Amino acid sequence: MLPEATSKDGGNTPPVLEWEDVPAGTAEIALVCEDPDAPGGTFLHWLVTGIPPNATRIGGGEFPEGATQARNDFGHHRWDGPRPPAGDDAHRYLFRLYAASEPLHLDAESTSDDLRDSLRGRELAHGQLVGRYRR
Repeated sequence: MLPEATSKDGGNTPPVLEWEDVPAGTAEIALVCEDPDAPGGTFLHWLVTGIPPNATRIGGGEFPEGATQARNDFGHHRWDGPRPPAGDDAHRYLFRLYAASEPLHLDAESTSDDLRDSLRGRELAHGQLVGRYRR
């Protein structure tokens, strides 16, 4: 379960995410967090591109130098945490981290679809963590 402090109503602090064993040849890391259980379809909470390959963590006040936060579905260029409808079953928040063999050349107006398109033929590895949250 995601802590309340990460929620839109509880502090809106990005969760701390850590990783290791980035593959050799990684030029860029990208992170996306989406809620596939949102009433209107998949909802983007966070998209970060341009993360340097030597970075090992993000969130909780730490942000890798040179990385870019794209516009989320709340309309902000930042993390915006869970805010599922009150009374819904816990929603899933899929945190996906990608290692790319080449720079992806995405900017602050890029979408999660742009990320997936840019990763074709460039994805070296990926990992996923699922957080859950309920109001």
